[in-house]
Parts: sequence; C-alpha cells; structure tokens
Amino acid sequence: MSRWRFGPGLLAMAAFIGPGTVTACTLAGANFGFDLVWALAFATVATIVLQDMTARLGAGGRLGLGEALMKKMSGPARKVGVGLLVFLALFLGNSAYEGGNLTGAALGLEAVFGPVGPQRWVWLVGLAALAAGTILIGRYAVLERLLIGLVMLMTGAFLVAALVIRPDLRDIVEGLVPRLPSGAGLTAMALVGTTIVPYNLFLHAAAVKQKWPDGQGVMAARRDAAISIGLGGLVSIMILSTAAAALFGRAIEIRSAAEMALAIEPVFGASARYLLGLGLFAAGLTSAITAPVATAYAMTEVIGGTRGQDPRVFRLIALSVVLIGVLVGLTGVRPILLILVAQLANGLLLPITALFLLYVMNQSALLGSYRNSLAANIAGGGVICLTLVLGARSLLGAAGLI
Repeated sequence: MSRWRFGPGLLAMAAFIGPGTVTACTLAGANFGFDLVWALAFATVATIVLQDMTARLGAGGRLGLGEALMKKMSGPARKVGVGLLVFLALFLGNSAYEGGNLTGAALGLEAVFGPVGPQRWVWLVGLAALAAGTILIGRYAVLERLLIGLVMLMTGAFLVAALVIRPDLRDIVEGLVPRLPSGAGLTAMALVGTTIVPYNLFLHAAAVKQKWPDGQGVMAARRDAAISIGLGGLVSIMILSTAAAALFGRAIEIRSAAEMALAIEPVFGASARYLLGLGLFAAGLTSAITAPVATAYAMTEVIGGTRGQDPRVFRLIALSVVLIGVLVGLTGVRPILLILVAQLANGLLLPITALFLLYVMNQSALLGSYRNSLAANIAGGGVICLTLVLGARSLLGAAGLI
C-alpha cells in the first residue's frame, strides 16, 4: 500500500483554522466555559459529511460544485436563478468573511508590533494590497505554505498549552451534551460558521478535481478529507478548552489578540502574544487569499463557457471580493465583533450552500455510483435541519423573542 499524504483536505482544514476560529473558540471558552464543546463537535462531524460529498463530486464526478449545478439546470431562467443564489450565498458572504480575514491579520500584526489605534486602516489596506497582488501574480503556493506553517505553529502552541494546562477531561465530555446558556446562541452559530465554511464546498471540489482528474482517487480523496477535517476539529476543541480552563470565570472581556493570548500565557509567558499574533496574521492572510480565489472558482464555474474560462474574469471576481472585504474592515466596527459577525454570516448562509450540494449529489447522470446513499442523504439533511434550527434560534434570541 502506498504511503498516504495530505492532499486538498489540508487546504480545507487551513481554510477554517483562521482568525475566526481562534476568535470564536476563545470567546466561547472565556465566556461560557466548556458548555459549547458540543457545537464544535457537531460542526466537525457535519464538515466531514459535507466534504466527503465534495470529494466524491470532484474525484468521482470530475466536477466542481458550481459546474455541476449549471449542468443540471435546464433553461435560462433556472440558470439565472441558481446563479443569483450562488452570488448571494457565496460572493456576498465571502466578501463579509474577507473583512474578518483582513481584520484578523491586522489584529495579529498589532499583537506583534503594538496597537496602532486609529491608524489600523494602514494595516488593512496594506494586507488587502498584498492579498490582491498575490492573486494577480498567481504564484502563491510558496507564500501559502509559509503562512500555513505559521498557522500550524500557533496551532501547536495551543495544543502544547492544552497539554500543560490540562483541562479536565470530564468537563470536555460534559460539554458534548447539547446545551445553550443564556446569550450563547450567536457564539454557537459562529462556531458552526467558522468550521463548516460554505466556500470550502466549492474550493475543495475544485481542488480534488485538479489533483485526481482521472477519477481514480475517490477513496484517497475521502480519506484525506476525513483525516484533515478531523484534525482541524480537534485543534478547535483544544483552543476552546484551553481558553475555558485559563479564562472562564475571570471576567475578562476579549477585545484584542493580546487578550486572546492570555489563554496560552501561563505556558509561554510574554512570548504568547507573539505566537498568537504571528498565527493570526498568517491565518488571516491565508484566508484572505483563498476566500477570493474560491469565490472566483465558483462564480466562473457558474458563468461557464468562454467567459468563465477567461483569466481576466477570474481575477476581477477575486479582486472585487478583496475590495469589498477591505471596505467592510474599514467600517470602524470593533475587530473582534466584526470577525464574530463574519462567522455568524457563514453559519446562516451554510444551509443554502449545503442544499445545492445535496441536490447535486443525488444526480445519477452526473455521478453514477458515486452519488449519495440513503445514509449520506439522511446525514446531509440532518446537518441542514440542525443549522437552520440553530440559526433561527440564534436570531430570535438576539432579537429578544426567546
């Protein structure tokens, strides 16, 4: 048997281990202890279920999600309707998400170099220019590997901190029992949104299609997705647990990366802010590049034809996401709040994207033996229903109606 190596699943994992994950998990642990561990466990399992579908779509069907949707739509009206839904669910959602990515990267730089106060816009514009320049050049593989390495360094710091601080395993197990403390609805939805990233469903299918274009890598793609996403979910739970053990009950309001670093300060001392800062910068910049690229992949697949193959159209779509993202970041909204809201938006848009995927995965003409089984449909339908219920409860709770 050949030795297994990470593939596109690692890209999917790196896409959700971003500034939103660190922020949402730290806030969840600091404010609610271990009570929301179940939300991360559910989100991890749900992500494995959905990314398994995209692995079969990309490797078995040799199709991207947007491309598959267009193949099944008959008539211009339906194609336009689906195109508009993809635009709303992906382009607008990713533009808001991009604001969180750039803001997270800026927070990381502030942790390393010190706060810049009202001059934060300089960081934001500079980071947006770096992301845009990388997209225009198109040679971001080396930069991405470097940034992913820094994210892994931060991830390793949280894992080491968790081993040293040693959160009580009983607390983690008890946190697997679903409960929603007062005021925790939006945070729970943000945990789901930062893990089950809607654009990952498009990006992963496209990446798998490119890696295994001959249709022979279905099992390898599925195994790669399950292992990568499982490791990412474990990291997220460790971040939440470390924050819960170190910060819960101390009445600390998390407003900056330096305050998030308090979760690992007992282990790393003064170096904690630099570890977290570099990791946040890397996670934010990596996502600030991959989110626009994923949006461009999806939108060009929907456009199709010669226009969809035009690299100028691809770059225009990607750059527009960066532009809207930096404008969102410049609104003056408190950075931690902006990042959390971006994850919440992801969670609310997830059911739309998942419905698209579930529809495509039941098309025998496209997928043959790789289409969904009854068990996969039940699991996918359960993910959609639970995210709809959680999203509705979060919004009603925020409005003071429940």
